[in-house]
Amino acid sequence: MSLKVYFDLMSQPARAVVLFCKVNKIPFTPKPIALRKYEQQSEEYKRINPFQKVPTIQDGDFKLTESVAILQYLAEKYNVPDHWYPKDLQARSKVREYMAWQHMNTRMHCATVFIHEVILPRATGTPPDEDELKQHVNTMHTTLTAMEDVFLKDTPYLCGDKISIADLLGICEVEQVVASGRVVTAGRPTLQTWTDRVKTDLAPHFDEVHSLMHKLRDRSKKN
Repeated sequence: MSLKVYFDLMSQPARAVVLFCKVNKIPFTPKPIALRKYEQQSEEYKRINPFQKVPTIQDGDFKLTESVAILQYLAEKYNVPDHWYPKDLQARSKVREYMAWQHMNTRMHCATVFIHEVILPRATGTPPDEDELKQHVNTMHTTLTAMEDVFLKDTPYLCGDKISIADLLGICEVEQVVASGRVVTAGRPTLQTWTDRVKTDLAPHFDEVHSLMHKLRDRSKKN
């Protein structure tokens, strides 16, 4: 099998890439990289990805180290339905618009809440600073409002009438936050409807790929 996918399911963009392959039945050799064990810092992995991050794909001798570029590459190389990354210039540009926006918005702010609410407390044994966390949560909600008021204002999906790789990135970003037990869609019916729709489209692979995040969520609720 030529295509290798290096990933850790704690990583939002890595989950998006794995999900895309599974939903579209793209054959690949899974190469899990345990970030918690610092396996990304090994000399072997550094030769594959000099940035020492996930996800990475290796297709024969060809390598890609950025999730957006990976999703675009896979959508164009494999015979996947056009709605994932439309060939129509304007439709494709709308998908690119979200993917350019999400780096400093959905991706950054949802990940920041996840890090401060889940990762750092688990690593240090110290609860988060409530004032600092509140600021991060408020910033995240500003981003979620933009998702609803701009990207989901007139369409059922982030970039049109059908699911695309933009929705794949978006749903993994939003789902990241639930690991703490936080209900990120509370009071947001538009976002709730969108998340329900996308999860249904990605079933059963969505729950499979997010099983670790959901275990963290269930543990947080129990505590």
